[in-house]
Amino acid sequence: MHKIGIRHEDKYVMERRVALIPEHVKQLIEKGIEVHVERSPKRIFKDAEFEAIGAKLVDKLTEPYLILGVKEMPMDFFEYQKTYIFFSHTIKGQPYNMPLLKRMMEKEINLIDYEKVTNEKGQRLIFFGHFAGLAGMINSLWSAGQRYAELGIETAFLPIQQTHHYNSLEEAKEVVALVGEKIRTEGLPEQLSPFVVGITGYGNVSKGTQEILSLLPIEQVSPSELLTLQQRDNLSNKAVYQVVFKEEDLSVPLKDGKAFELQEYYQHPERFKGQFEQYIPHISILMNCMYWDDRYPKIVTKDYLESLFKKGTPKLTVIGDVTCDPDGSIEITHKGTEIENPVFVYNPFTRKPTMGFKGDGILVMAVDILPSELPRESSGAFSHALVDYVPDIAAADYDRDFKSLNVPAPFKRAMILHRGRLTPDFEYLKEHLKNY
Repeated sequence: MHKIGIRHEDKYVMERRVALIPEHVKQLIEKGIEVHVERSPKRIFKDAEFEAIGAKLVDKLTEPYLILGVKEMPMDFFEYQKTYIFFSHTIKGQPYNMPLLKRMMEKEINLIDYEKVTNEKGQRLIFFGHFAGLAGMINSLWSAGQRYAELGIETAFLPIQQTHHYNSLEEAKEVVALVGEKIRTEGLPEQLSPFVVGITGYGNVSKGTQEILSLLPIEQVSPSELLTLQQRDNLSNKAVYQVVFKEEDLSVPLKDGKAFELQEYYQHPERFKGQFEQYIPHISILMNCMYWDDRYPKIVTKDYLESLFKKGTPKLTVIGDVTCDPDGSIEITHKGTEIENPVFVYNPFTRKPTMGFKGDGILVMAVDILPSELPRESSGAFSHALVDYVPDIAAADYDRDFKSLNVPAPFKRAMILHRGRLTPDFEYLKEHLKNY
């Protein structure tokens, strides 16, 4: 009988998600798989719920050779030659997790990363991104209400709370919808008009963000229209203007007069320069929802913000950095924040952050585990996408050479390590491991 293990999440105090929910664990047990579940005092699905459907509760996952988690696992957790599936945050060569990757190599581990589980077209199959967008937008509207109040401006956003305070997504949506109705009837303060929410990216995270925004009286504008929006005669403080930025809005070819080509941008980002700064003065809330790595231009830099604030207090008040790359596309995001301490104010002159809503500068919401603010819904959707693959992953013979390894194709594409060695698609990580 194959045995799999479900790990208790311990990277963050408020991490309550799980890779497989009780309903789907029951299906696996009925197929003859023994499921061990590490006890957890905080998981959104209680130990008793897993025990009731036949899972074995354990203090340590010693018996299973396939272990599923969500976030990174501690260095001392890994056991020799086992298979682990989780978000390892190593595929960009993240320096803070290269020691983790090296430890797994030393233990001759098989590492599969959900972030690289894709179909033949390269589209991700298992993700939390949509829920990151949902929670990120709710949090950013809450942040806006609190920050404006701190600045002496009362807005319709004040009734919105941080996402994790709601019992369900539907409850949160009901509150946002009521706020939308208030804006529709009473408007936002004239001094904030036109109120603009800018969104970078158009994938799953962006779609989640837009799902929440759609509960407000939204008017869509294009990036080019945004630049002249202030000059329109029919501006309304009873509307929230939404603009979505694509790659061609963020960057232009270095070579003057050359047309933007998306594939060239992906393959040769060094041939492009950023052009996003022209839009920043026109945005009230910036939602950063795009994929980024350090080959691409940053979209908000420390230097630019300092120059912007030298001209006076800008329109841009809140950045919801859902992408949350430390020192990344939003250069002032120095770290991902925790659910219990989610925001900071960045001072562009001292270039230092102060946690909370007070201080001079711009407010950043950069919660690193946004889907965990909707733990039941996000775990359910994730588990639904994952469960059907688990029997074949559990049954695979990992002693075979990588070429003949019989793991489902989407998961084989996501295998970073096989028996402790980088697989062909991930050999580029050798460069990042040199210093560790």
